[in-house]
Amino acid sequence: MGDNGSVKLSRRHAWLLFAIAAWNVVTYAVFTRNLAADDGRPTGFYVAHSVLIVVNLVIAGFLAGLAAKVWKADRP
Repeated sequence: MGDNGSVKLSRRHAWLLFAIAAWNVVTYAVFTRNLAADDGRPTGFYVAHSVLIVVNLVIAGFLAGLAAKVWKADRP
């Protein structure tokens, strides 16, 4: 913790955030492909899973943006 009670994130944290964001994108890309290939399910199934995909991709974007901010702020 910093002197004023704030938490300082380092480039190691940025790498972790980038890795988590990339993992979300890769796993949900595969999930999207599998969902698109699946036939015969009720519409609610597709709607619910599409919402999950969108939410997780938004989270991945947020984490990548946060990681980029941390990366820039922790320049040597």
